[in-house]
Amino acid sequence: MKKSILIIAIFAISMLFPTEMSAQKFPKIDVSPMDASSFPENWRESNKLVKVVYSRPQLKGRTLDKLAPNDKVWRTGANEAAEITFYKDVTFGDKKVKAGTYTLFTIPTDNEWTFILSNQKNVWGSYFYDKAEDVVRVSGEVSKSKDSIEAFSIVFEGEEENATMYLGWGNTLVSVPVKG
Repeated sequence: MKKSILIIAIFAISMLFPTEMSAQKFPKIDVSPMDASSFPENWRESNKLVKVVYSRPQLKGRTLDKLAPNDKVWRTGANEAAEITFYKDVTFGDKKVKAGTYTLFTIPTDNEWTFILSNQKNVWGSYFYDKAEDVVRVSGEVSKSKDSIEAFSIVFEGEEENATMYLGWGNTLVSVPVKG
């Protein structure tokens, strides 16, 4: 009898203090989810040259120039500014860059985009961008995509130590070389 009462008491107490975490404590998926792109892109290849971590805003009927205005510093994605890590010393565009992690800002225009590598870290948006923290600025070549790209995307293509980073959104493609 005492054993039964003890079991019932333990059961009742456990019901008062659940140990499982409620699903309501976990946030919904961000509307501009975080993603990463690297070169080489094969996940089995651990000897990476470069990786970019960024958030992927979507057009949702809006125009690119509304979301990434011409002639203004842009965070290169959504939410926190994109971060780019070079695992080796590289030539980014036409500039030598030491291995390390940098914040990646861009300045869009119709004919070319300026890529900015900054020493600023943990930056939300580009609201507090500080030109004094620039490491390098390089030009990216603009071209057009025949298909519209709904979600902002970054991909790499290339061979061995020579890659090209592509940014794509709407009908705009922007490229910059990355060489190890």
